[in-house]
Amino acid sequence: MSETPEHRLKRLSMRSMRRGIKEMDIILMRYSEAKLAQMDAAQLDAYEALLEENDQDLYQWVSGQRPAPDALRGLIDDIATTACNR
Repeated sequence: MSETPEHRLKRLSMRSMRRGIKEMDIILMRYSEAKLAQMDAAQLDAYEALLEENDQDLYQWVSGQRPAPDALRGLIDDIATTACNR
């Protein structure tokens, strides 16, 4: 059975809020509230893949402490901009 779009959005939203470190919970919760509903399937695939990354790495990339990998740079930049401008 395939997942409905509504269920996928809810699942990704919950995964965004329950990361493990509070900073990433807050950052990804803000981002998911602002952006998930507007994403197409390919963008959701990319975001879901990003959620598999380690929180420590994600935080360093979003905060600019370390450069994000090329494949994730656009999404990381969007997350940093969205989460920090709310």
